[in-house]
Amino acid sequence: MGNLLYMVAVVLVVIWAIGFFGYAAGGIIHVLLVIALVLFLLKFIRREA
Repeated sequence: MGNLLYMVAVVLVVIWAIGFFGYAAGGIIHVLLVIALVLFLLKFIRREA
């Protein structure tokens, strides 16, 4: 399950990077980045606990 969350976070960061540099999707891309960061932080916090 943790590996799946990591993969989702990586995919969202890649999509954000494409959208950020392409400036195609506007604010939605930044929402995806926030979701990716939250998933990454949850994985990191669960690993430490």
